[in-house]
Amino acid sequence: MSLPGLTLDRPRDLPMNDAYPLTIDAEDRLSATDFARIAAYVTQVSGIKMPSNKAVMLAGRLRRRVRATGCECLADYCDWLFDGGNLEAEAEHLINAVTTNKTDFFREPAHFDYLTDTILPAMARAGQRRIRVWSTACSSGAEPYTIAMLLDAFARDRDGPGFGILATDLDTEMLDVARRGVFPVAAIDPVPPALQQRYVMRAAARGRQEVRMAPALRAAIGFARLNLMDERYRVGEPMDLIFCRNVLIYFDRPTQERVVRRLIACLQPGGYLFLGHSESIAGLDLPLTTVANTIFRRN
Repeated sequence: MSLPGLTLDRPRDLPMNDAYPLTIDAEDRLSATDFARIAAYVTQVSGIKMPSNKAVMLAGRLRRRVRATGCECLADYCDWLFDGGNLEAEAEHLINAVTTNKTDFFREPAHFDYLTDTILPAMARAGQRRIRVWSTACSSGAEPYTIAMLLDAFARDRDGPGFGILATDLDTEMLDVARRGVFPVAAIDPVPPALQQRYVMRAAARGRQEVRMAPALRAAIGFARLNLMDERYRVGEPMDLIFCRNVLIYFDRPTQERVVRRLIACLQPGGYLFLGHSESIAGLDLPLTTVANTIFRRN
């Protein structure tokens, strides 16, 4: 599904993640100067804070790029980036390497209980016939597929509204994983059995420990790259539901406020904003009313 103002990405190789081993040769560490240069660039582009205690983690994540670019070590890679004029061409790969991609199906389940028990019935009673949803940091896709299961089941079983979901992320490699909709079998453990039976396809080949989301769900979700540091989010018509969970924790307070204000600008009056349970916007003067724990409604 193509959405206005957004660029859909082409397939790429599967990414590294936080489980990638961080074995680093003693002679191949990031110098304080090189770390500072990369950290400043990452923060400028993505908003992600990079304190000095992240140096070892960053070095581990960048070693694949060192090999891919033909550099001999991290110092050579940093010189190649900043002094060799390659920063712009390498920017996408660099940002992919430093993003954190933690996600699970039905993560923070109280949000989904409130969605199915309160929000969707209210929309149905009001006669709403279509819901627009935005998952702003979808990672490998567990969040938008969770939402799609619940909305599709409500639409089919209770004659609820139709829906469309926009799922965005900064990491293009994660977007490719999400778009395929293929997950390890263990990843769907949190999905209720009835929803698994309805929306999860298991591999026909014996021993293949993978599942795939049903075509109806994949068709309902449009995946696209979007940077929350952009001054304006070009997502088309206002959204009824926006999920921006466990993203703000990576930003400083001024950046958090700017991001939330831009999200609110994309939200219908009366629409709902979901943040992560560890995130707080207390003290900010925003046109939002708290309706449940880290769930807000636009005034």
